[in-house]
Amino acid sequence: MNTQSKKVLSIPLITGLTYSLIWLAVGALILSLLLQFTGFRESALAIISYAVHGFATLIGGLTAGKRTEAKGWYQGSTLGVIYGLIVMLISFLASNISPSLDSLLQLLTMVGCGTLGGMIGVNMKGSN
Repeated sequence: MNTQSKKVLSIPLITGLTYSLIWLAVGALILSLLLQFTGFRESALAIISYAVHGFATLIGGLTAGKRTEAKGWYQGSTLGVIYGLIVMLISFLASNISPSLDSLLQLLTMVGCGTLGGMIGVNMKGSN
C-alpha cells in the first residue's frame, strides 16, 4: 500500500464507510444464499434489510469512532447520513425507487446505528 492510500484510509469517515460497505456486501451475500437455498421468503426481506443496514452502519460508526480523537457521535452520524444517501441513490438508480417515508425511516435507522457505533468506538479507543 502506498503512502497516498494510507493517508486516505487514515481518515476515520472513509475507513468507517469502507467497513460499512464491506459488511453490507457480506450481509447481501448471506441474504442471497438464504433466499436461494432455504425456505426464506422474500416478504421478510424488507425487515431483514433494516437489520443488515443497521449492523453495517453500526460497524462503520464503531470503526470511525475508534480512529477519531473525539466526537465519535459526530463521525458515526455523518457516516450514517452518507451511507444512507448512497443506499438511497443506488435504490433509485437500480430499481427506480423514489424516496418515501420508508426510505426516511431507513435513513434515520442508519444514522442512529452509526451514531451509536461512533460513541462506542471512541470510548473503545482507550481500552486497547
